[in-house]
Amino acid sequence: MFYVDAAHFVFNPLLGYLWSFVRLFLPAESGRQRFNVLGALQAVSHELVTVVNDTYINAESVCEWLWCFAPLALEKPVTLILDNARYQHGALVQELADLLQIEWLFLPAYSPNLNLIERLWKFVKKQCLYSHYYPDFEAMKAAIMQCLSQTDTVHKEQLDSLLTLRFQTFKNIASITV
Repeated sequence: MFYVDAAHFVFNPLLGYLWSFVRLFLPAESGRQRFNVLGALQAVSHELVTVVNDTYINAESVCEWLWCFAPLALEKPVTLILDNARYQHGALVQELADLLQIEWLFLPAYSPNLNLIERLWKFVKKQCLYSHYYPDFEAMKAAIMQCLSQTDTVHKEQLDSLLTLRFQTFKNIASITV
């Protein structure tokens, strides 16, 4: 079982908190370049499968990424838990998933709190983007890729406590109908 989502990291400054007695100018590059990461996070082992690009996440990139699961699907059933992005519903993607015998489980619309990989994306932004200056787009991409490659080594302890399967539940909720 893998939790799936795409993250779009934009090359622009993301300041943390700053307070100063005097005016302070910080170096900041501005740009609209996006580094896209289509990822799948295994629910228990936290294994990460990614495909990255600088253009767009579309049906073709999802198909490229699905081929990463072909060896896994031969060994045991694979279920992908996804949000409802348009590029995941295309006929091309659905046909390839059926061919590879990959099961799709779509989350309800507007429910990122149910997708475990969203916690990983927030962690990566905190580690790599907030209050960090990168002189160019390539340096930002390298920092993100290094952080993602260290999820099972340097960041393992932090991520093991963050990426738990404990979701907030509500009991005895009375619904209001209009």
